[in-house]
Amino acid sequence: MIDPAGFLLTVRLDSVSVERVEGTVVAERLHHPEPAARVGIAVANLPAPALELVLSRCTEAGAHSFVVFQADRSVGRGERAERWSAICREAAMLAGRLRVPEVSAAPSTDLAIGAAENPVVLARESPQRLAELTSPHDLTLFIGPEGGWTARELELATVTATLGPRNLRADTAALVGLAVALAARGG
Repeated sequence: MIDPAGFLLTVRLDSVSVERVEGTVVAERLHHPEPAARVGIAVANLPAPALELVLSRCTEAGAHSFVVFQADRSVGRGERAERWSAICREAAMLAGRLRVPEVSAAPSTDLAIGAAENPVVLARESPQRLAELTSPHDLTLFIGPEGGWTARELELATVTATLGPRNLRADTAALVGLAVALAARGG
């Protein structure tokens, strides 16, 4: 059991009924699962299975928040805010996190980048490796659609970074990008 005060509790169940569960705390230890850096994920609207994978795996890995936006080449359509929040809540519980990342939506890449804290657009052609980008401490990683960024969208980016020369699926890029960004900031 996780105590919101930052303790992982071991509880011995004393009685369990349909109406009530009672137990005794037999051990506690400090539990600080949240990363020091706030790294958000802004992801182009993907088909539901891929988008749900991004939300669940990145929540488990420590994403601070999510923005799902409609990119020029987005394949996914529609907003499923309740479903997205439920996925993040379940993944946060599984990972033993103290907070559930917020999920919001934006109607365009322009608006998503304009509203983001320190946006970094992941682009394979960028001369800067994400692993070498250690500041700013808090940032929002932008993950493009399955069809890639348009030239217009890339012009919106003031900071770009690459994960390397390989072409990655959007769901893979989101998780790898988050892991690299968090590792570059001390986990």
